Amino acid sequence: AKPYLLFLADAENPALAKTALGVRDWAREDCVGQLRLTPSTIDIGLPDLTPSEAVALGARSLLIGVAPVGGQLPEAWQTVLLAALEAGLDIVSGLHVRLEAFPALAEAAARLGRTLHNVRHSNTAFPVATGRKRTGRRLLMVGTDCALGKKYTALALTKAMRERGIDATFRATGQTGIMIAGGGIAIDAVVADFIAGAAETLSPDAAPDHWDVIEGQGALFHPAYAGVTLGLLHGSQPDALVLCHDPARSVTSFFPDYPLPTLEAAIAAYLPHAQRTNPAARFVGVSLNTSALDEDTARRALENAHVRTGLPAFDPLRFGIEAVVDEMLSGPFQVVAATA
Repeated sequence: AKPYLLFLADAENPALAKTALGVRDWAREDCVGQLRLTPSTIDIGLPDLTPSEAVALGARSLLIGVAPVGGQLPEAWQTVLLAALEAGLDIVSGLHVRLEAFPALAEAAARLGRTLHNVRHSNTAFPVATGRKRTGRRLLMVGTDCALGKKYTALALTKAMRERGIDATFRATGQTGIMIAGGGIAIDAVVADFIAGAAETLSPDAAPDHWDVIEGQGALFHPAYAGVTLGLLHGSQPDALVLCHDPARSVTSFFPDYPLPTLEAAIAAYLPHAQRTNPAARFVGVSLNTSALDEDTARRALENAHVRTGLPAFDPLRFGIEAVVDEMLSGPFQVVAATA
């Protein structure tokens, strides 16, 4: 139920608040305000409200906008969630743990007639991947790390393609994308053997000129999350890939002992895995998150990425993205006939 009160808890790092930031940026009309627990909590520019104040302004759900490492629910948050239920709000969660696992929350929701939404969890039984090439075309975001712009790039490209009259659908693969799009599959919550099958389910047969723009997850180079990336890469069978990177970042988020790969090394690592299930797969662009750079430095970073890779380099929120759309549409593509 919308609109939302975005719960930021005590997150001080924007990477931890990526769910709240994504919903704010791509579904701003659905956001009434923010709820922060400490003065040092990140401020995303929405009014600070208590649950009762948010309800008075029309809010219908408290959305947990923080994605802590491991996706658990800290005990300190439960008091806030109980207050939200008492004030008249449903709870929307993208955490790995189900809200019903906490007896106090389950009891309060049942007593008050509120709904606990576990966006990450699906009741669908996903199949093992078939590897069968599907009709339609697919564009997949991949990255050098987590939380550096794969979702934003996919949403921006979908918007740009639709504005050009291209039949394109954003396919969410994470909890934030699902909250924005209203549908999708949280790939990182799928049992490992069925990740590629879930990716096939997410992007089924389509018209020959239809594009599914698939949000990426994790990174092949991540010491914790590479598995979900590989399953998504195989199952989505992309015709085109965009490499997402933060030029201001030199090491993996929260894993400082692991340096990020170069753009060249990342492309070289991703391409053979993509071509395992789609031999025609190719990179069509490099998306840089230049939010931490001034304009001159950002433009130099984009030019450097273009020179090094030979691909269009762009920041989807800061500069134009027409060049990468043109490259993507230039083909060639493997045309697959529909099966009976």
